[in-house]
Order: sequence, then C-alpha cells, then structure tokens
Amino acid sequence: MSNAPLVTSAAPLTPADPVSGGGRRLISIVSPCYNEAEVIGLFFEELRRVIDGLPEYDFEMILVDDGSADRTLEALNRIAARDRRVRVASFSRNFGHQIALTAGLDFAAGDAVITMDSDLQHPPSLIPELIRCWREGHDIVAAVREDTEGVSIFKRVSSRAFYRLINALSAVHIPEGAADFCLISRRVARALYSMRERHRFLRGMIAWSGFSRALVPYRAAARAAGESKYTLFKMMGMALDAIVSFSTAPIRLATRVGFLITVLGFVYLAWNLIKAFVTGWRAPGWASLIAVSMVMGGAQLIFIGLIGQYLARVFEELKGRPMYILKQEPAMPQHFAPAAETAPPAGTRTTSPPVPAVVPSRSS
Repeated sequence: MSNAPLVTSAAPLTPADPVSGGGRRLISIVSPCYNEAEVIGLFFEELRRVIDGLPEYDFEMILVDDGSADRTLEALNRIAARDRRVRVASFSRNFGHQIALTAGLDFAAGDAVITMDSDLQHPPSLIPELIRCWREGHDIVAAVREDTEGVSIFKRVSSRAFYRLINALSAVHIPEGAADFCLISRRVARALYSMRERHRFLRGMIAWSGFSRALVPYRAAARAAGESKYTLFKMMGMALDAIVSFSTAPIRLATRVGFLITVLGFVYLAWNLIKAFVTGWRAPGWASLIAVSMVMGGAQLIFIGLIGQYLARVFEELKGRPMYILKQEPAMPQHFAPAAETAPPAGTRTTSPPVPAVVPSRSS
C-alpha cells in the first residue's frame, strides 16, 4: 500500500445536524493537545467529573494531537479506549494551536461546541455556566480571564496592550481577557466552518460573526504540569496575525506617515534654502543628513515589511494547500451514552489508519 497522503472524498462532519439521540442536546468539547502527556490525564478526569454531573446532555470530546513529540497521542488513545465519548484526531506534524482548534471544530457534531485548552488553565468547572448562558439564547458565550495565577507582570501588561491595540485598529471588538475558552452555537460553528483562511485568529473570527454574546468571568489557575507552549515569539506572531487579519490600518498608517515625512522634508528643505539666501548660512557637516537618511530608510523598510505581510497572506491563500494533514482520523460519532467507563463497541477503530488523510480546503 502506498504511503503517499490521500485526499479523502468524505469531508469532516459539518455542524449542520446533531447526532445525539433521544431528543437530548449534544455538546461537543474540542481541546488541542501539544506535548501534554504530563497533564492530559488530569485534564480528562476533571472534564469527565464535570460532564458526568450534567446527565441531561450528551457529550462528545474531540481531542486533537497537534503533532506532539512526546507520548501525548498514546495517552489520548488510551483515554478513547476507556471512554467512547472521546474522539481523537492527530496531525502529521505540528500545525499550530489555532489550526488544531479548527480541526476539532470541523469534526464537531454538537448543538453547541466548547473550545478549551487541555492544560487546566481553562477550568472545566465553568462548563455548566457556559451551557446555561447558551440555553438563555446566546450564540457565543466567552469565558473572560480576570487574572491568572503565577503569571508575570510582563505577560499581564503585554496581554492588556494587545487587546487595546487590536480593538483600536479593527472594527471587531474582542473583550479584554477573552481567549479560546468559549461556547459557540451550531450556527456559529457553521459560520466558522465556511471560513478557511490559513492564518487564523479564532477569537477574532468568532467576534466578527456578529452573533449575540455573553461573557462569563473566571480566574485561570496555574498550569497543572508541563510548561506553556506559547513563547514570546509565538505570541508576537499571533498578535501580527490578529492585526493583519482584521485590519488594514497598518497600510493606511504607512501612507499617512510617508506623507507626513515628505511634508516635513519639504519644510526642512525650504527652511535651509531661505536661511541660505537671506543670511548666507550653510548647513554644517553630514550628521543631520545621515540621521535623516537612517530614519527614512528604517521607516521605509518597516512599512515595506507590513505590506509584505499582507502580500504573503495572499500568496498562502492562492497556493490552496490543505489547512492540516491527519495521520489519525477521529472515530465516527455514535449515540453517546452517559456512562464513561465503557469499552468501545466491537469494530470501533481507535488506532491510526494505515494511510494518512488530507482534509482539503473548502470555501463557503
């Protein structure tokens, strides 16, 4: 059998029709996992304790292994073998947190979908409150972080500055402290399913959809184990994606700054000419010329780089590559029984298929 990637003809489930039986609402929980072998067991036990306390709903848990280099996938498959509500997807390599969330949303089949991280900084205990707000009629219920235990002052300040910057530059308003811990209704999930851009900032895309929104405050706990996967450079990259994806203000700023510098240059030139003709004064040395040249050159490079960011995204979209590649597809959804400690039915596949699958990009 060939080992070449296979483009599957069957697309992931769209969030159009729930698969829960008995008239009960199905809730999908989507969590990306990257090198979380130390904490994933704790996360699952806490999550299971919470959802077992909500017997009036059916649940499915879609855990997406984002190309982990440790034993995360093995741990996820062990969990799926114990609990048939768990569906595991695994990427062929690391595609990133936002893409992993997108893959989980692609396969989610619930009446509502909850996205949350698997490091226990997004407390599962908040799930009943998210569901309550959804049942009151809100399509988006965002958990808003008021504080995080043990976080540095730099991260607090930079996070606050990011939200203020993105809200100032774009027409989309994202509440300060809102992360990827939220509940969305099926029609919001369907809207996200139609958005296939590769540079993704999901909390901005959800806000952009424009549906009614409720906010639920919470205090984030410190990581139970392991370390954060969001380095300074990754956070800067995500901030750039957010600004470029939802605002053309940087290009407009480049035009205005360029115009201002040009006007100041002509004013400076006129001032020197008038002074030279009236008083016979000559500008001494080259220091001022070098300083002006460096400022002008630096400004030009910065704004050329900003324009390049927009062009690079156009280039990425035009190539039309799949957003992610699966080496293990999630098992097909079933009628999810509330009992957790049950073996999967005979014939249920919990191991990786022999041929990796490529989920093709789709447009609305």
